[in-house]
Amino acid sequence: MTGTDSLDDAVCVVGGGGSGLGEAAAHELAAHGARVVVNDLGTAVDGTGSDATVAEAVAGDVREAGGTAIAHHGDVSDFAYAEELIADTVAEFGRVDFVCNFAGILRDGMAHTLPEEDWSAVIETNLTGQFAPLRAAAAHWREAAKDGDGGGDAGFDRQRSYLAVSGGAARGSLGQANYAAAKAGVLGMVRTVSNELVRSDVRVNALVPNGYTRMTETVPEEHRPYTREEMPPERVAPLVAYLASEASEDVTGCTLYAGGDRVGVFADPRMEAVGVSPDGWTLASLSEHFREDVAADVELSRTETYL
Repeated sequence: MTGTDSLDDAVCVVGGGGSGLGEAAAHELAAHGARVVVNDLGTAVDGTGSDATVAEAVAGDVREAGGTAIAHHGDVSDFAYAEELIADTVAEFGRVDFVCNFAGILRDGMAHTLPEEDWSAVIETNLTGQFAPLRAAAAHWREAAKDGDGGGDAGFDRQRSYLAVSGGAARGSLGQANYAAAKAGVLGMVRTVSNELVRSDVRVNALVPNGYTRMTETVPEEHRPYTREEMPPERVAPLVAYLASEASEDVTGCTLYAGGDRVGVFADPRMEAVGVSPDGWTLASLSEHFREDVAADVELSRTETYL
């Protein structure tokens, strides 16, 4: 394979690459010629435990299939570890071209009873765990972009790319205030950092994936939205590879979807209606005009829309 859709010699870090969507992405990237670093802490779905063999098993499978991969065991929400992950990747392969991050945990519960530790753990893994490796990669890429000549990752021969994983829960998900807040936070982070890094020739995007994973299995079988056969995680991986490739040059600041037979682009938040009062608004004028005039064509009771 040649041209902009080739990943030959590209170096790709896959956070949360030990299972599900991340595992599928690692295999897809390697199948297109990328050298892959498989990161995973090897926890249970709720974030407990740690198992270094999880990342190594996927890296081993990639190598057995003819690809190039190494394992890197650690917690991407730890800033020092995230810096180590990027530094070790550069030390091993001389560069880092693409980072995608599927690391995430679930600890569901209704907001009025959600334990403080479950809120903090999910925010830490699903939001801080996206920012820490992004910060580490961004710092490295900015320096590399400044250096020009010098070998290794100094001076870009192609755009670099970071793909943060969000989720449909960002729109609201019953019993998942912590998870939804983290996933929504990822979208604001991507829109901000993509602007910060565009001059450094770095793309930053968000992915809302839809595929059967071990998180899906936490839902009682009778309520699961689909089976693995209907929504295999492997169907998400080609869009990941596309965003790693030069074919996606200048695609940045976007929230993208992949699942089943569909890929797509989400609209950014935008104002649906606006009303202007030359002297400013008061409680009385809002009471009189807000529903009937300002928001006449807008649905204002949305509690059932996304749940």
